[in-house]
Amino acid sequence: MASLNQRISTFYDDSTPLWLNTWGEQMHHGYYGPRGERKVDHRRAQIDMIDELLRWGQAPEAVDRFLDAGCGVGGSSRVLAIRYPGSSGLGVTLSPVQAENGRHFNADAGLEDRLDIRAQDVYTLNASEDGQFDLIWSMESAEHMEDKEELFRLFYRLLKPGGKLLMATWCHRPEPPRLTTDDRRTLAKICQLYHLPPLVSIPTLAKAARNGGLTNIETDDWSAAVEPFWGAVIRSGLDPRNWPGLARAGIGTIRGAWAMKYMKAGFRSGAIRYGVLRAEKSAE
Repeated sequence: MASLNQRISTFYDDSTPLWLNTWGEQMHHGYYGPRGERKVDHRRAQIDMIDELLRWGQAPEAVDRFLDAGCGVGGSSRVLAIRYPGSSGLGVTLSPVQAENGRHFNADAGLEDRLDIRAQDVYTLNASEDGQFDLIWSMESAEHMEDKEELFRLFYRLLKPGGKLLMATWCHRPEPPRLTTDDRRTLAKICQLYHLPPLVSIPTLAKAARNGGLTNIETDDWSAAVEPFWGAVIRSGLDPRNWPGLARAGIGTIRGAWAMKYMKAGFRSGAIRYGVLRAEKSAE
């Protein structure tokens, strides 16, 4: 049986061309205001998500080096590179197809000299070879990473003293009360179809960050702010113009499209939570 990383890589190798054709280079939720009340173009909402996480996360004014951990095709990476002129960035993804597309986008944006995108497992990064970073950005990738404490320990090693981590990730609701049978069934379907290890709650995520050595940890629940995005994604899946691309993407992508109904149900029931986290490595 293929490993989790192999399944993730194959899923994104197959589905990325369809996503790029339908949605463009930002491969994450949009932000629609704190209560999801803003009516805005969905691609604009995806850029707003980046801007809002930088604002809420109290991003540094200046950055020399940044890491986009789980970068997709590097959509966030390019926004960060433009926001921080003169900076250099590294983005890593498990998908060779995403990495190749990302390098093409970098060249088109004139950023190929400042932004490197690699097909590489985040857990294989190390400070001695890859250096340290002023900012680590993790946009909807940590849900794919099974050992959260080891992930935060890695981020601690990769951050410069005083460096900052900003993360947005899929979670489940806090317990107690215990997850219901329906909650567990919905979460299991999402994890199966999107190739995720078991999700954790936002408080569990914060505990893992503390155990990983990070400080000044803050979290928030942005579920209401991002929920409208799933309606838009479902409508795009129902658009007949996208069906040929879906068929070409193969059975894994079709199953991923089927998972959208479980995501919508999870947001509706409250089983799914969209968590954001900011943390720092203390200055030495």
